[in-house]
Amino acid sequence: MTTEIYRDTWGIPHLRAGDARELARAQGRVTARDRAWQLEVERHRAQGTSASFLGPEALSWDRFARRVRLEDTAQRCYARLEDTDPETAEWIRAYADGVTEGLTAADAPEFARVDLVPGRWEPWTPLAVWLSTHILFAGFPAKLWREEAVRHLGPDAVGLFATDGPGTSGSNGWLVGGERTTTGQAVIAGDPHRFIENPGVYQQIRLACPEFDVVGLAVPGVPGIAHFGHTGTVAWAITNAMADYQDLYRERLRRTGAGVEALGPDGHWHRATRHTELIRVAGAEPVEVEVIETDRGPVVAGGPEGLDDGTPLALSLRYPPRVTADLGFGALLPLLRARRVADVDRALDAWAEPVNVVQAADTEGAVLHRVAGRVPVRAEANRVRLVPAWEPGHEWTGWHPTPRAGLTDGIAVMANQRGLAAPLGVEFAPPHRADRIRALLDRRRTLSAADMPAVHTDTHLASAEPLLEAVAALDGLTPRAAALRDRLLGWNRRMDADSTDAARYAALRGAVVRRIAAHPALAALTGPPAYPEVLLPWLALAPRVGFALEHLLRAEKLYGIDRPAVVRAALEETAAEPTDPADPAATVEQVAPVERAALGERTAPAEPAALAERTAPAEPAASAPVDPVWGDTHRLAPWQALPDPSYTGPALSGDHDCVLCTSGVPGLTDLAARGPAARYVWDLARREDSRWVVPFGADGVPGAPHHRDQLPLWLAGDLVPVVTDWDRLEKETDV
Repeated sequence: MTTEIYRDTWGIPHLRAGDARELARAQGRVTARDRAWQLEVERHRAQGTSASFLGPEALSWDRFARRVRLEDTAQRCYARLEDTDPETAEWIRAYADGVTEGLTAADAPEFARVDLVPGRWEPWTPLAVWLSTHILFAGFPAKLWREEAVRHLGPDAVGLFATDGPGTSGSNGWLVGGERTTTGQAVIAGDPHRFIENPGVYQQIRLACPEFDVVGLAVPGVPGIAHFGHTGTVAWAITNAMADYQDLYRERLRRTGAGVEALGPDGHWHRATRHTELIRVAGAEPVEVEVIETDRGPVVAGGPEGLDDGTPLALSLRYPPRVTADLGFGALLPLLRARRVADVDRALDAWAEPVNVVQAADTEGAVLHRVAGRVPVRAEANRVRLVPAWEPGHEWTGWHPTPRAGLTDGIAVMANQRGLAAPLGVEFAPPHRADRIRALLDRRRTLSAADMPAVHTDTHLASAEPLLEAVAALDGLTPRAAALRDRLLGWNRRMDADSTDAARYAALRGAVVRRIAAHPALAALTGPPAYPEVLLPWLALAPRVGFALEHLLRAEKLYGIDRPAVVRAALEETAAEPTDPADPAATVEQVAPVERAALGERTAPAEPAALAERTAPAEPAASAPVDPVWGDTHRLAPWQALPDPSYTGPALSGDHDCVLCTSGVPGLTDLAARGPAARYVWDLARREDSRWVVPFGADGVPGAPHHRDQLPLWLAGDLVPVVTDWDRLEKETDV
């Protein structure tokens, strides 16, 4: 059978081939045509070679990628697949070959800007891209933060800032069983929350061959549809389980001539592997990096001589794929071939990383709500802080069974909250999103797929309550502050882009965060050790305070900080100057790196002085509005490997604890680098009644018709139809 490529009116590719292998080749080829620049950026990031064309700003990531052994781990995982699952290995190879073929015909202007020529994709490259994308998902650097908090504030501080607050990843997802729908068949809906990138991190696609016909959201650079798919008879979706499955070990290292040894838990010194690699940097001299690996894992910070500031510390990272040579890619083909929930369940038994909460439903009425992935069994201390490699008792001794649950009154909600995955994690999202989703769904006894977009876009902010309670308790205020207090207490708690009250609340919140973070009681937390730059965002004090604010305001004690006085001063400040501390005129390129650094991905963190400079208030223009609205400062700030000077971020509704989760960094900036990376509604009654949308479009080439054509819909909360009738599609080519 000839491989065929079709497109719908939104440019979404629909592929049809004679077998799964040829289909994978076609998926790789069409992805390279649509997303060439994105694919090559991700390949270079996985290899630790992105600084060779992006320059010194990418060096910190490349150092980390080399030291943590991303590409080497991917090669190990692929070699294991070749031994244990040759069909999947050949299927992945076909995808990589298709990418290489597609890159030769790619037309992406960014390559010329940096004088880069597309390279060859190896069969393990898709695994490296997957690993690179998810290596920070479990948030292992949070253990560094807890270590610092305990060191400076005492053991009671270990959970003080565990907000159960947002990190680099999250999602909303909900399953409505057939007993609660108008059709009698289940509906699955949700939206993954990630850093918004242009091109997007998810690719709408259809993959069809005689074995299967699946629509879903693929990860560019990876074959198949891992996270969100609909085969016609069964559909599935995931959220981050917030599990803790990576450990940081303190290592004692010593040099032995050209080698390195590490002290093991048996009291003996053991040889570590060691070599050096050269990182080429555009516009600068090459940088040599020492790569060391102990029996625990790769050394990701420090070395025999300690950290760069002389702190005697070396840290190794133990993570499941490095231990098992298995990323779980053996689940991908069985997922595509699934016909019912039992097939999805069986496929996900092989899943490894990242650890997800999964929901699935089929047309026979079966449903699934479970955790999938690999979480090691080890001491409780491993989960919370750094542990000494030379002491017994911190070894991995097995794998946790994955929890399961059913529906409650016909509904299951997953929003990174404590619940199903609680035994596997440490920090989770607050319950606000999950509680709000369930409350919205429970307003009706029967629901349809058409009801779901209203849930996606709900802007109620339950986490505002502790701060508003503190405001309500204030008296003796100046007239302007008293008026602001009364106005905020009458606010409907909705973070709508056109809301002046939401803007005033955000300004007050930011002022409170900055005052708490600047308090002398927390001063020791403002200067962490010289950890690698890629890990420092997890140790930034202001974001920790911002995301934990509701907990800090209600904590029994806060190290002598007079919280009513802080709130009073912040309210007076906000009333006197009712503008947001972030510069509303600042460009996305200026401020997005600040937010992304604060949340821990893609860029190195800025110094505190740089943060203050970039988020300082601008002089108000003569025509500036007296009463700004939330959307004036809460704007979309997507990450792009090369900044686009023509891009102006649109105004956004939502906030980090809303169902419409669009995250700024309270106290630093309102610009949102993180939000719904896609939205989906899977209808099991009729697949063609399903809907989906991404923040930009199907095409990653700037200026192409489908580069940003879905952005207005995404902003409005609208979705586009999932087309399943081949006769309604436009045939692009035979391959």
